Order: sequence, then C-alpha cells, then structure tokens
Amino acid sequence: MPCKVLKSAIRTVLSHGKRPRSMGADEVSELLGLLATAIHQAWFSTSPAVPVRPKVDPRIHSSLGRRLLELLRSEVVEGWREGGVPDTELLPLLIAMERVRVTIQPNWAQTFAQQLSGADGLALLMDVAHDLRSPLTSILVLAETLQRGQSGQVNDVQRRQLGLIYTAALGLSSVASDIIEFTQGGDQLVEQEPSAFSVTAMLESVRDIVRPIAEEKHLTVRLLAPTHDQRTGHPVALSRILLNLTTNALKFTDQGYVEIVAQELNQGEAGGSRIEFAVRDSGRGIPPDKVTTLFQPLRKESGRRGQLFSQTGLGLTICRKLATALKSELKVESRIGWGTRFFFELDLPLVAARRSGPRSARTGVVHPVRNSGSHTPRNSGPQRRTP
Repeated sequence: MPCKVLKSAIRTVLSHGKRPRSMGADEVSELLGLLATAIHQAWFSTSPAVPVRPKVDPRIHSSLGRRLLELLRSEVVEGWREGGVPDTELLPLLIAMERVRVTIQPNWAQTFAQQLSGADGLALLMDVAHDLRSPLTSILVLAETLQRGQSGQVNDVQRRQLGLIYTAALGLSSVASDIIEFTQGGDQLVEQEPSAFSVTAMLESVRDIVRPIAEEKHLTVRLLAPTHDQRTGHPVALSRILLNLTTNALKFTDQGYVEIVAQELNQGEAGGSRIEFAVRDSGRGIPPDKVTTLFQPLRKESGRRGQLFSQTGLGLTICRKLATALKSELKVESRIGWGTRFFFELDLPLVAARRSGPRSARTGVVHPVRNSGSHTPRNSGPQRRTP
C-alpha cells in the first residue's frame, strides 16, 4: 500500500456497513485489491507533472469499480487527519486516485457510438427520434395557436417570432420523422390498401401546414388541383412526399413562390387516372454536378453559402423510396436562376360517382398541426413550366 490512510480506507470499505449491498465480500475484496494496485502504479510510475493514465485491470473498468473508487476516496478524505497522514503524502495519493478515476470513467460518446453500431442501434435511433418528435408536436400546436391570435392578441413582432418558432420546430419534427421512416426502410406504406380521398383537400392541407414558413419568408404558395378531384390511392404516403418536398422548397427559396401541382396527363381519355404531381420553386437552382447527389442519404457538402439543399439527404431519400413504393419515380429538373422542380406520376383511378357524395374524403396528411386556411380556387393555380 502507498500509505497508511489508504489501507485504513480499504479496511473501512470492506466492512459490511460500507460496501455496496449488491456485492459480496469476496467480490469487493478482489476489486479493492485491483484498485489498490492501479493506485500504487499511478503513484509511482509518473510524476504529478506528467499526467499519464495508468494501465488498469478490465474488471475495475466498470460501474462497480467506479463505485468502490468513490467510496475509497471519500474514506481517504474523511480519515486522513485521524490517521496523522502528512499533507505531503495525501496530495500524491489523491492525484493517483484521480488518474485511476479518469482512466476507468466511461467514454459516453464511444459508448453511444457502440450502441448505435450494435444490433439495437436502429431501435435506439428511433427511440431518440420519437422522444424529439413528441415535444416538437406540442411546440408546433402552441406556436400556431398563439400566432393566429386564438389565445389573445399578438403584435406583428410577436407574430413573426412565433412564425420563426414554428418554422424551426417543423424543421426538427421533419428530421425526426425522416429518421423514424429511414430506420424502418423509408418505403413502407402506412395504408396497405388504396382508399378514396380528395386531391384538392390534400394539397390544401399541405399548404396550410407550411403556411407559417411561407408567411415568415414572404413567399407565395400556389396550388393547381386536377379537374377530377375524388381519387383512389394512398393519400398518407402521397401527402408525406408533397409535404417534404414543399418544406424543402420553402427552406431554400429566398423570394418568389413555391407551387404544388397535380395535373392530369390524360384528360381526353374516359376515366383518365394518370396525374403528375410536382413541387416547383423560384429559388436559386441546383448546379448540375450536385443534382446527382440529391437522393444520397447522409451526404456532406462544404460551404453554407452555397448550400442549396439539406445535407442529411434523408428527406429526399425517403421521398424517392415512397414514390417507388407507389410504383412511380421521383425526378428532378433544375437550372441556376430558374429554380427547381421535383415531379412524379401516379395512377389514381377516379372514385365512382355513387361514392363521392356529401361525405368528406380523407386528406391523408400525417401531421399534428391542422390549420383552417383559405380556399384557393381550383382554376387559379399555376400552369406547368419547363426549364
């Protein structure tokens, strides 16, 4: 033993009243011996000016080892005066014990990385995303309620600040949703069977969700709905794609507009079902060499000023996977100074007239925030443009 006070501390911890109840006497004795060896090595192998970590037995590199070391240090601090230990001996002992503590303390970053790369890594990542999304949903609802004056009058400055809160929370909520869907494969349709829904109502719901973002940036969100509204398809997956594309377009557009288009491609045919969906923005556009990396997850781009899209790439990756699950293909066309347009085609059969009565169709938008919003005339939307 390096000194008398450490011996006394070990005897005290070995006593039944001091050792952890969950540990047997033999286990405590063995771990204390290993700790004493590590402390002895830390004391004599290095000087106070050279903080080299000692080599320790893996058995004390544990929660039990750390607990016993804390008990030892506590007993040393409390008992050094009674044992008559000089200060010149106490300080090296405490330094040696601290070096052992630093050596056996857990590396939380490394532990977290190991858990993520383990068999339960995806489940852990999904749990984190769920924990993030729940409070963000509450922030979205409260920010929208306050911004629209439903809880009392707000001035223009407060309204803009609430819009910024909403925008930030929606962005974080979208990232959490992307992570959850990505860990599940990103191509799982919520609805196993197609159902009837209103295309117009779905487009308006997407616009209403992103309205605070557009208002804060002074951007216009325009809609173009199809002539025949009631369709059969998978509205949850479809609205998820459109919401993600629209949010992305608003995020990277500084002035002008974002338009959401649902345009029939075979209007002349009886019961034509082919519809092209598109989200177009008047932003800066994406350089040709960057377009090829748009749908790659976890990409990295240098330079914030030149950043024209999300660096994680999860949102667009999931959009493409969902489009594939809908038996379609998400495509993009862009040009510097013209903007960017994402588009895809779907077969959405018309709902029979007998089924499209006064009952309201589902919109299928999966999002906790629901705005009332104004109604955009069906024939007032933008016409399709090509670069």
